[in-house]
Amino acid sequence: MDLRTIKTFQTIVKLGSFQRAADELQYGQSTITMHIQKLEMDLGVKLLERGKKLRLTEAGRLFHEKSDLLLKDYAFLSNTMNEFIKGETGVIRFGAMEPTASYRLPQILGPFLQQYPKVQISIQIGNTTVLSQMLADDEIDLAICTTPESGLSSTFEPLFIEELGLLIPENHSLAGKEHIYLHDLQNETLLITTSVCPYRKKLESCLLEKGGSPYTGMEIGNMAALKYYVQANFGVAVVPLITVLPPPAGTVLKNIQDLDSGLVTGILKKQEGSLFSSAVEKLLDALKVGLLAV
Repeated sequence: MDLRTIKTFQTIVKLGSFQRAADELQYGQSTITMHIQKLEMDLGVKLLERGKKLRLTEAGRLFHEKSDLLLKDYAFLSNTMNEFIKGETGVIRFGAMEPTASYRLPQILGPFLQQYPKVQISIQIGNTTVLSQMLADDEIDLAICTTPESGLSSTFEPLFIEELGLLIPENHSLAGKEHIYLHDLQNETLLITTSVCPYRKKLESCLLEKGGSPYTGMEIGNMAALKYYVQANFGVAVVPLITVLPPPAGTVLKNIQDLDSGLVTGILKKQEGSLFSSAVEKLLDALKVGLLAV
């Protein structure tokens, strides 16, 4: 039993004759007859009573009802697979680190999902270490993060630099300085993220190299919360500029003269040769255009 013979049977029932079905399907009448004979042989039952008027047997009525649902399901499946091939449907799993996840992705994903409303997107938010492991474990298809520590099993495409600045309370002694250097942060209370955060790693490395230690650190697990703790006068924080423009009330944003440029951010994916669905490829294109426009 195949779909062609089922479709032939349904067409005969709809039009009421073998000849009309042959005209509709553009088959010879002998082909139509052969399809019905094969279908009845496969099923082991008689479906149609031939005579002056074509009639369905009881088995034929049952098969007509159930096979109609089968053809509709097949049509839906065929259409879904066609949309998948074109990248118009599918599930995309990807990861992103802050601040990109909160400050950049919504503006990129909004237009993308308007264009491809049947695509489902799952976003995991974490730091580069976590996202790299998720990629290796096949829990996500790609990630937007800073430069990974290793590139043995993945490829990294840099897209932009996440610039950093120093956020301080407006009544802080550094607020009036025209130029601030890393050594000015000696003995200051620095509001910092967790030890695995690339922004913290970069800051502490630069502080050690350029004389900004010793200092006191207050660890706050959420990067987005840092500005509120600065605002409440708990200390100072080196933060991505995009998260504090404009600076919150009661704070001042300063440049650190000898702090190296910010963190390189890009797209991390498995090594070349890994196959992506068309939907993932379309999202990759949208991400590259959107993130490069930063």
